[in-house]
Amino acid sequence: MNAPRKSLQKSVAHQRKALKALLQEPLGQLAEACCPVWGDREKLNALLAHALKALPYCKHLYVLDTGSVQISDNVSHNGLLEGFGRDRSKRPYMSKVKPGSGLILSDAYISLRQRRPSLTAIQVVRDREGRALGVIGAYFGLRDLPLTRELYEEPRYWRQIKGDPSIRGTVFHQTRTESEMDRHIDTVLGVMAELMLYHGVFHVILHFSSSRAIIWLVEDPYRYRLLDINELIDPDTCFAYPRRPYPADALVPAGQIREVLDSFRGLRLMDEMFYMRSGTLNVFNGIVGLTFSCDGSHYIPYDEFLKMDDAFWIGAQQ
Repeated sequence: MNAPRKSLQKSVAHQRKALKALLQEPLGQLAEACCPVWGDREKLNALLAHALKALPYCKHLYVLDTGSVQISDNVSHNGLLEGFGRDRSKRPYMSKVKPGSGLILSDAYISLRQRRPSLTAIQVVRDREGRALGVIGAYFGLRDLPLTRELYEEPRYWRQIKGDPSIRGTVFHQTRTESEMDRHIDTVLGVMAELMLYHGVFHVILHFSSSRAIIWLVEDPYRYRLLDINELIDPDTCFAYPRRPYPADALVPAGQIREVLDSFRGLRLMDEMFYMRSGTLNVFNGIVGLTFSCDGSHYIPYDEFLKMDDAFWIGAQQ
């Protein structure tokens, strides 16, 4: 149920591996070139400026001694920037530098000055006897890196997320208050089923406690629309949205849309203490989202969701 998000982690690891392969040769060559002029600020600056030509996506390069103190300027594509003499020993990327290290990629971090996701590559510089002289630092903004950026695909397995502890701690002292949507739940679910099956609504969030819904349409997927209870209980609302066929590439079969929505009714009314506050359905990824009175949330494939009865969900919240 709480399986780790391996797919996301694998996607990130793939991108980091590709970046490291891209930097290995130019930074390795730069490290060799720096050895003969180590300690000469001007000559190091000149080498860094030349190396930047092979690293157009790098913001700037710099050199540190073994104490993590900067012995060059920050060399950018636009010239020299301040930085000489800066102590970088406390920066997060320096913690990975160990004896025997070669090229190291830091974890992504928020930069101090620009306050945006960044990454630093650290290349250890050694003399001919293999002794470490210091390191070369290469600073990158994540947005500028020339990676494939393949779209991460959301996995389809059940995930449970615990909510606000203060809400969970008071759940035994609360009871469900009947909302307007509760009083008209059959009409609301009928209107919503019609919108999803015949009018292009592919994603819906039904807020049962506050009697409203948010919908997204295939015709206009970048904007959501808010429906209040008066619109949800009026079948004429369907006239406001063009009729269109149910999407052929939807993962949720058309015949099970109403079944999912009817299950929302059951979870909303199943218990006075443990009950659903909101339910979500996306027909393309086939995921049902549920938030309960204890503030716990679940994201589960629709077919797995339909196999579970109310008794299961009451037990899952306790």
